[in-house]
Amino acid sequence: MGKYSIKELERLSGIKAHTIRIWEKRYNIIEPERTNSNIRYYSDDDLKKIINISVLNSHGLKISKIVDLSPDELIKQVEFLSETKNKSHIPIEQLTVAMLDLDEEHFEEILSKYVKKYGFEKTVIEIIYPFLEKIGILWQTGGITPAHEHFITNLIRQKLISSIATLPIPHKTSHRAILFLPEGEMHELGLLFLHYITRHKGFRTYYLGQSLPHEDLKKVYETHRPQIIITSLTTTPAPNLLENYLKTLSKDFSSATILVSGWRLRNTAFLMPKNVKMFDKASELPEILKKL
Repeated sequence: MGKYSIKELERLSGIKAHTIRIWEKRYNIIEPERTNSNIRYYSDDDLKKIINISVLNSHGLKISKIVDLSPDELIKQVEFLSETKNKSHIPIEQLTVAMLDLDEEHFEEILSKYVKKYGFEKTVIEIIYPFLEKIGILWQTGGITPAHEHFITNLIRQKLISSIATLPIPHKTSHRAILFLPEGEMHELGLLFLHYITRHKGFRTYYLGQSLPHEDLKKVYETHRPQIIITSLTTTPAPNLLENYLKTLSKDFSSATILVSGWRLRNTAFLMPKNVKMFDKASELPEILKKL
């Protein structure tokens, strides 16, 4: 069970802590508990309720009307908005609630609805990516357990893999791309989506996955001679080793264009090697591949 401070509720719902306190006193919408040392905290149910109230209130429904809704009516109103409003933050809030409940059916229902409505790529870029950023906030604040994080990321991973499997395998004469994560790097979700985009754009892909030793990458490169190598750097290499690592990639795979993204590249202060190109968002990759 999560325990949230009022500041964490503010960060996760978008409603100011001062406003939440006023609503508590005036409408009794939630009732915080207290630790043995008399510190107020809020439960998972409180967080889910505040998230749903935030969605309705941001769409013009007055709090005086919202407080009269039963829990079921509150959820139904949010679902109605998600059907009628083209707002990406609504499904993000719904997915957050599904995660907190460990509700796979609800997660699948929400995601399938938006994939059908907008297509897989747009759903991932506009809904899944911001949702994963929100998970990051929950993780930092201790708002979710490892079980929550593993539950939801495994569901997303399964969805990405099943979507990749629906794509045809391009002919052997097609342009080739290797996708990998360097040794020690385990954050695979972003790379899986890059794999989907690359295969969807007609490249014959060799997906080598997490924590790949550099010597193994060299062997695959020598065998298949790809035109493109794609990687994502989230936690590795260390900042002081990053420049040399990219120079090594550039030298060892000199005939390929190396596309790199990830948190490790934010605020880099050095020049990229000639055949290394950095991109920030997955949405940029289709245009980059088209030019190559």
